[in-house]
Amino acid sequence: MRYAILSDIHANLDALEAVLASVRAFGVDSCLCLGDVVGYGACPKECLDLVRDSCERTVAGNHDFAVLGRIDIENFNAYAKEATLWTKEALEESDLGYLGGLSLVENFDGFTIVHGALYSPELFDYVQTTYDASLSLNQLSNSVCFFGHSHIPVTFTQRRFISYSLAAEISVEPGTKVLVNVGSVGQPRDNNPQASYAVFDTAERRIWIRRVSYDVDMAATRIRDAGLPEVLGERLKVGR
Repeated sequence: MRYAILSDIHANLDALEAVLASVRAFGVDSCLCLGDVVGYGACPKECLDLVRDSCERTVAGNHDFAVLGRIDIENFNAYAKEATLWTKEALEESDLGYLGGLSLVENFDGFTIVHGALYSPELFDYVQTTYDASLSLNQLSNSVCFFGHSHIPVTFTQRRFISYSLAAEISVEPGTKVLVNVGSVGQPRDNNPQASYAVFDTAERRIWIRRVSYDVDMAATRIRDAGLPEVLGERLKVGR
C-alpha cells in the first residue's frame, strides 16, 4: 500500500493542485492530510473542497481550529491573525462543520498521523529537537508517525538513541521508531519554495520526501488580490 501524506496546505490552491498531480503520477493508493488546510492563503474553500475529494483521512491543524475559535488567535502573529479572521468570513457553514469534525490523531496499520506533537496533540506543540521528538516517540505505539506544523521536512529516528536526518528517502528498519515531518504543501519554510509532501510504501517500509514546483507568482497574486497581507505571498517566493 502506498500513501501520499500532505500537510500545511494553507489555502494555497496552486501548490495543492501541483502536488495532487504529482501524487497521481507517482501512483499511490490513498492520500492523507495532516491539517492546516486553511490559513495564510487566498483559496481556503477551494482547498477544502479538493482535500475532501482527494484525501481519505484528514486530521486537524491549529489554523483549522483557529477559524472555529477553538484556539486563541491572540497568540498568532499579526499576519496570521488577519488571515484567520479573513478565512473565517470566506468559508461557508458546511466548511466550518467539516473542520469541526476533524480528529487530532488517526492510527493506521503500522503508522500514525498528527499535525504537531503526538504527546499533546491538542496543544499543537512543535517537534524541532531530539528532545521534542523523544516526547512524541514515547507516546507512539506504531513504528512510524507522520506530522507537520513546522513546515520543515525532517526525520527523527529512535534506535538506541534519537538521531535526525534531512534525507529525501528513509528506510524504516526493524526495531526502530520514526517521526517524519513531511514539510508543507502551501508554505515551505526551509528556504526551498517548492511544495513538499511524503509518500510511504508500507510493503517496502520506505518513505520519500518529494518536492514539486508550482506557480508561486500566481499564489502570491491571489493573496494580494484578496486583500490579505502582501508579505504572505512574497514569503512563498523564498520558501520562508
